[in-house]
Amino acid sequence: MSLILPSESLAARSVVGVADDVFAALRGESASLPRAESVVLVLIDGLGAISLRAHSGHARALTSGMAKKDVAHSVFPSTTAAALTSILTGVWPGQHGLVGYRVLDPSRGILVNQLTGWESEGLDPATWQAAPTVFERARAEGRPTYAVGVAAYAASGFTRATLRGADFVAAQTPAERVEAAYDLAERHPGSLVYCYLPEADKAGHRYGLDSVHWVSALEEIDAALSRPVPPGVGVLVTSDHGMIDVPAHRQIVLEAEHLVGVQHIGGEPRMLHVYAESGADGAAVAERWRRDLEGLADVGTRQQAIASGFFGPEVTRAAASRIGDVLVVARGNGAVYDGTAADQRSRGMIGQHGGLTPEERQVPLLRFGAFAR
Repeated sequence: MSLILPSESLAARSVVGVADDVFAALRGESASLPRAESVVLVLIDGLGAISLRAHSGHARALTSGMAKKDVAHSVFPSTTAAALTSILTGVWPGQHGLVGYRVLDPSRGILVNQLTGWESEGLDPATWQAAPTVFERARAEGRPTYAVGVAAYAASGFTRATLRGADFVAAQTPAERVEAAYDLAERHPGSLVYCYLPEADKAGHRYGLDSVHWVSALEEIDAALSRPVPPGVGVLVTSDHGMIDVPAHRQIVLEAEHLVGVQHIGGEPRMLHVYAESGADGAAVAERWRRDLEGLADVGTRQQAIASGFFGPEVTRAAASRIGDVLVVARGNGAVYDGTAADQRSRGMIGQHGGLTPEERQVPLLRFGAFAR
């Protein structure tokens, strides 16, 4: 079986369009958002629309006016490196080139981590991710731009790849970050302010979506966003992806006999990039993996994924070179692991994402302040 991208309504919104939406709202030219004096874009990392609705009693501020249509679809793969970059550039992964969590750097033949490996693995944020950011576009129009986030991320490579053009403002708690973002938007008319809230994603990965830790993180975020929005400020709240829990008995562990002809395994357990050895037949590797993982995962080739539009309508040469020869998407709530890898710590992760389920790909798209209906 080949990879099959889930069918979606032609009217379904994508997170890729968020950047253009906020620009149009600042100009008073948006078809979907009212005009706003300033805009705050709040990104709640890892919060899916389905899990938000399932825990609505713990998120009354976020869900009180949430309608069925207040959702958008994440990109493929449904992971932070790909999706957050699409939100902040307004282009698909096939154009900005961050096509997964860990991918091959073809010029050096090594796997690179596109969230945390920029400095240690020698990636240049200005060239590896060359698409203009929403902040660079705003600066070109003479608009003040700010990114409010966690201090530890201020100078990271991923920050320099996705937040170029914004003045970084650090704040510790979700409440302090939201307060700082609203204050900046109010004091600087015409500004674009980004506010990043990673707490739910971190709790979900470590403890799972039904844990008291995840619920506590959601409640803290909801309380932060319950504060009044300053007059004239439009607030758009969304996420990069959702998440599902992977129980231990749903772990699919590959042993050496499964990995014949394979040089590297990248991506993440819900969506692997499999890179064939030099001279190996990628199609033959894909066919063998289909047999080995029948009923457990969908398997396709790079060519099939690109032709089917998985990475967007356009895929640059640079982006294509980073995509695995074979792509493996776990079905249901499973996850696929390389049992021969020296580091097995990822098998302790409960909440996961990257795949094609609605829980992973449907995210909230909520409007507050000047954007509220």
